[in-house]
Amino acid sequence: MRTLTVDLGDRSYPIYIGSGIRHQKQLFRDAIHGKQVMIVTNTTVADIYLAELVALLGDEYQVDTCVLPDGEKYKTLATYEQIMSALLEAKHNRTTTVIALGGGVVGDMAGFAAATYQRGVPFIQVPTTLLSQVDSSVGGKTGVNHPLGKNMIGAFYQPQAVIIDTESLSSLPARELSAGMAEVIKYGLICDAPFFSWLEDNIDDLMTLDSEKITHAIYESCRAKAEVVAQDEKEGGIRAILNLGHTFGHAIETEMGYGNWLHGEAVAAGTVLAVDLSWRLGSLTESDVERSVNLLAKANLPVLPPKGMSREAFIERMLLDKKVLDGSLRLILLQALGDAYVTSDFAMEDFNACLDDAIEAASA
Repeated sequence: MRTLTVDLGDRSYPIYIGSGIRHQKQLFRDAIHGKQVMIVTNTTVADIYLAELVALLGDEYQVDTCVLPDGEKYKTLATYEQIMSALLEAKHNRTTTVIALGGGVVGDMAGFAAATYQRGVPFIQVPTTLLSQVDSSVGGKTGVNHPLGKNMIGAFYQPQAVIIDTESLSSLPARELSAGMAEVIKYGLICDAPFFSWLEDNIDDLMTLDSEKITHAIYESCRAKAEVVAQDEKEGGIRAILNLGHTFGHAIETEMGYGNWLHGEAVAAGTVLAVDLSWRLGSLTESDVERSVNLLAKANLPVLPPKGMSREAFIERMLLDKKVLDGSLRLILLQALGDAYVTSDFAMEDFNACLDDAIEAASA
């Protein structure tokens, strides 16, 4: 088992990474502060992992469960209310601990419920998808979607611990594995050029879940995110670089309908747009663009936006992004591979040309 710490003073917490560690009761015991536990999961994950977690904790704690429908389209206030009702009906008090067992949707909603139930109770992240293991379970972003925008309702709320069992990836559909790899590749692009090169050399083994290499990729991704979050917990500055490709990507997810494009798929297509715009602004070389596109393609990810999505649709959706300040669109772009920055300083003619060329290629 490998361990990292997200250093946030009195809100610091460990990230545990290893094979089979979901069976280690002490990891949970260290993060549970009362005698009540509410496990929040979804129908897909429940069939595989819920019973064993209930059995692990049930002899020591009051364990209740809340099983949600599976899918991004259910990341709503109505589903959030389902979690709150489960907590209230089982008479959970302020010392309860919420355990998020599942992917990013489960983690975001369970975390938001924990942040708001009786004004805040502890929670533990047990991410079961690659995307949630390397991204959404770390850093304390919680929330739900609104029909007009993704993650527009939520809170920054840190977990007590993140328990990443790499064994759970063996039950992950290939499409979900690819979606998670988009976030892994992101870390190389924004802050770690040597890691990006390592990913290029090892992508085939990663896609077949080579145990040693996938553990290394998860560890390096979590390390990168933990370092950024420690500097800027609530995204007042540098943390925004973690959203490379996300402003374009969230526009795709919202326009296409939540769940029709997976989050990682939309981020991949958005990352290509951000890389292309960085090249148009003179920061990247054609070789940098080619390497980025090739790596995403080798992870079986889309490198073009959805067919039929217009420039106007992109702009309308992007202007609802949380990074917009005073009506000014801010993007995460690259100075070089491994060096990201946040800017509103780009020519709209370059931005429009970037979108138009990608839209034309998607329609070809």
